[in-house]
Amino acid sequence: MKAIVQERFGDPEKVVALREVDVPSVDESEVLVRVGAASIHVGDAIITRGLPYLMRPAFGLRRPRHPVLGTDMAGLVEAVGSAVTKVKPGDEVFGWGDGAFAEYLSAPAANVLPKPSGFTFEQAAATGVSAFTALKAMRDRGQIQAGQKVLVNGASGGVGPFAVQVAKSMAAQVTGVCSSRNVDMVRAIGADHVIDYTKEDFTLGEERYDFILDNVGNRSLSEIRRVLTPQGRLQPNGGAHDGGRWIGALGHVAANAIRSFFSRQVLAPFLSVNNPEDLAVLKELAEAGKITPVIDRTFPLSETAQALAYVAGGHAQGTVVITV
Repeated sequence: MKAIVQERFGDPEKVVALREVDVPSVDESEVLVRVGAASIHVGDAIITRGLPYLMRPAFGLRRPRHPVLGTDMAGLVEAVGSAVTKVKPGDEVFGWGDGAFAEYLSAPAANVLPKPSGFTFEQAAATGVSAFTALKAMRDRGQIQAGQKVLVNGASGGVGPFAVQVAKSMAAQVTGVCSSRNVDMVRAIGADHVIDYTKEDFTLGEERYDFILDNVGNRSLSEIRRVLTPQGRLQPNGGAHDGGRWIGALGHVAANAIRSFFSRQVLAPFLSVNNPEDLAVLKELAEAGKITPVIDRTFPLSETAQALAYVAGGHAQGTVVITV
């Protein structure tokens, strides 16, 4: 089968290649999926480069732990293990597993569900890591209640559109911050208010927010705390702070966590981990029309290196999808 393989770290267009590899086998509790589409999240671009070095133990010290890239996917079940009962060959599914940028992928059966009705493979594949992150940020970290005021800084990237929609599904009043070219899109997905950061500084406004999801990291902590309510919560999610090749943005995240001990406002980071229960929640939200992925553009499997470089540039409007 054809797959996108990476044997060393570096710029995607130098270290990523389309190769012929063996079709993966499945054990009794796994499924083999013929991939229809896969999506790229910013973590894929980070892993490709192997930066920051402090994260190397998680994704490989000298070379990628998983040479076939990608995790989020949707496709047709080709085969199932002997213990698998919830899906069968021919079912259209979505979920995650190692090696999604390929014609076939094997994954634990617990990691997949029938794809949301009415969704294309591209839409289902796009409902992956970024959607999990948005759900956990709003539900678990923000503990959003109806009527609360939520601000999403970076409302037009990978996580942002899902965050806006998840917060709206929880009956929050949502403000999205984005650039001029994305204002109409952010408004169209349900934001009550949209701030164009090229024209207005949200940290200088009079509004106070119960929860801020900061996907950008381009403002100081003191600036953002100014627009939080006294018990408000700030959730950093990556960001632009440059800690160099060794720690990247992790130093900024750690500093916020330490400051949380001395503040009524919650500033601590979090780690979003995919799980079957949340996959079911995302499927339910999708089928209820409460979340719809924003797809920036699609690339064929053969152009995955270019797609990774595009995502790494930080200007994607929504999610970038690979068609297989």
